[in-house]
Amino acid sequence: MTCDNEWIFKTADRLCDLYAQEFGGKKSGRYRIPVKLLREITGRRRLYEDDIREIGRAVAERGFVLIDMDSFYVIMSANTFVNYRRANEDFL
Repeated sequence: MTCDNEWIFKTADRLCDLYAQEFGGKKSGRYRIPVKLLREITGRRRLYEDDIREIGRAVAERGFVLIDMDSFYVIMSANTFVNYRRANEDFL
């Protein structure tokens, strides 16, 4: 964890903190954030694939998932996926 990557960890912390805040008519939970606002949070003019991948990893370490939807990103709890039905070899 070098100083060069500190912005990644701060961004991940901020994204995860937003999950618990009340906005958009809900007390907490999943949300979407536009690319422009994510750049603002990071303090960077551009975000590259590697940047998004690193932010996604840092968010995952905190129990969340970052989903790239091209013009915005979605932040969800990783626990959301636990109860999804599972495809297995017999099904395929």
